[in-house]
Amino acid sequence: MDNIEIRELLPEDAEQMIEYLKKIGGETDNLTFGKEGLPITVEQEKEFLRQARESKQSVHYGAWKNGQIIGHGNLSGFPRRMSHRAEMSLAVMKSEWNQGIGSMLVEKLIEYARQNEIEIIQLEVRSDNTSAIHLYEKHGFQRIGIIPAYFKMENAYFDFDMMCLDLR
Repeated sequence: MDNIEIRELLPEDAEQMIEYLKKIGGETDNLTFGKEGLPITVEQEKEFLRQARESKQSVHYGAWKNGQIIGHGNLSGFPRRMSHRAEMSLAVMKSEWNQGIGSMLVEKLIEYARQNEIEIIQLEVRSDNTSAIHLYEKHGFQRIGIIPAYFKMENAYFDFDMMCLDLR
């Protein structure tokens, strides 16, 4: 993993991030979007990244290889009485699966949480995504419930597992 760099995404990474999201959206049905990517502009992504950098409860990391984003992970903190919690999301380009990049990102996100008073990290993952579930369990996440019919694609429903890491 010598050639992989994990660093916080900057507003100037917005355009490349949008292109990366289109690529990964077309590679898997495990994400909330497809090959169209997210319906956001470069300016909206810049603002999202700017806000994440300014918040102690949120962070957005990119995994870089040869100057290209190949994975990302983020924590989105909650406000007020839930400020001790954050929701995590993670994705890696299919060509880089099973190379340890997901673990690198999860470890970096957990480290950030510990340093910024985030005590509980939660996430949702497709119940049949056994590779992702294994990754999360390896880092201490536990399944705490099932959300039935979380996704609907072409008249088929897919359940999601709710998972949680308690850092208290």
